[in-house]
Amino acid sequence: MITIRPPGDKSISHRAVLLSAVADGPSHIEGLCDGDDVRSSLSVIEKLGAQIEVTPEGHGLRASVRPRNQAAAPQEVLECGNSGTTARLAAGLLVGLGVGAVLDGDASLRARPMRRVVYPLQAMGAKIDYLDERNRLPVAIRPRATGSLRSLKHRPRVASAQVKSAILLAGVLDGVPVEVHEPVRSRDHTERLLAGLGVPVECAEGEAGSVAVAFDPGVWSGSIRPLDMTIPGDPSSAAFMIAAALLMRRPIRIEGVSDNPTRTGFLSVLEEMGATVERGDSESRCGEPVSAWTVRPPDRLRAFEIGGTAIPGVIDEIPILAILAARGVGRSVIRDAAELRVKESDRIDRLSRNLAALGVTVSERDDGLEVEGTTARLTGAISAAGDHRIAMAFGVLGETPAATLELDDPECARVSYPDFREHLRRVTEPIGHD
Repeated sequence: MITIRPPGDKSISHRAVLLSAVADGPSHIEGLCDGDDVRSSLSVIEKLGAQIEVTPEGHGLRASVRPRNQAAAPQEVLECGNSGTTARLAAGLLVGLGVGAVLDGDASLRARPMRRVVYPLQAMGAKIDYLDERNRLPVAIRPRATGSLRSLKHRPRVASAQVKSAILLAGVLDGVPVEVHEPVRSRDHTERLLAGLGVPVECAEGEAGSVAVAFDPGVWSGSIRPLDMTIPGDPSSAAFMIAAALLMRRPIRIEGVSDNPTRTGFLSVLEEMGATVERGDSESRCGEPVSAWTVRPPDRLRAFEIGGTAIPGVIDEIPILAILAARGVGRSVIRDAAELRVKESDRIDRLSRNLAALGVTVSERDDGLEVEGTTARLTGAISAAGDHRIAMAFGVLGETPAATLELDDPECARVSYPDFREHLRRVTEPIGHD
């Protein structure tokens, strides 16, 4: 059986790096994702005055971080590259610290919306200006010389872990109460990590899948304990290798992967498609469950339908699920996923155009896709539009039988999965390959 250990979880890596800059002592983090996005977060905290020592470790990074010098202020623009998580969480970090800086990114990140995080931070009293186009990077966060932020109760229309995290970071670092009431639970790595470091963050489930996340400093000492942790494997990266194994009709074992319930919704979709999923016993790492999964293929993949409250738990896996849908039996439906239009690319548009270019019958909806499965040979040119998840999804398809693809930018997978090509080769190479 093929065994893969995916790279360190990108979402947890970002949060661990940013919190290490404001902890009460030196932090030691192993297994960091060595993708370009996480390196953007490392660059940001270094410019904020943290002292960092980073060394390669297997397929990831080991980082030792001394927290930022309280007197330090960035002398340069904080470049976030292609990383929306870096930009949005760093905004909350800066606002909470009262430190001024300019946040910017590459052309792709400049096209992504910022109002969803800027607006609630402004409601807390932060002074934030758009320097070019409204609702877009670059933004200037003005320093706060005196006074505290205002408490905030925020009720977003769309659940967003990045927005929730920015608000929590601002509240925690300035010691003011904040609450975020989400219509459905988004990934909860920030609140798990904060709680694991001694910060009083509480979560309460409401009706119809809603959840309230609250920070109240109360009698809290204000201390954020240093981190000493190993980052779990990334389930979103693992999804690409699992999909490749299913398309090759091979079983696969994924080791050391985050088993966080806000990240494993795609396993339920795979089961709906007929795959068998076995999950091993889990252990806890700084509040994060970690496990091993074994996934076995069915004789034929079945069509699926997904939408509603399930979408936040599979939002990053939808590109590869669309690829599986193209090889399933019947018509698969993805709805309520309009958030995909404001990712690194308009992923709904990219998936629709690329699948159609290969000869797949696909219907684009405002909030998703309908994909008709086929066993026909798929051939054509694919544009990833610089989007790592689009590149990896079609990269998987291109290495499986009855598909011949020309992908314009395979290297953009480095954003989140530097070893993608190596791992994919291991999953798809002929049995008995020496």
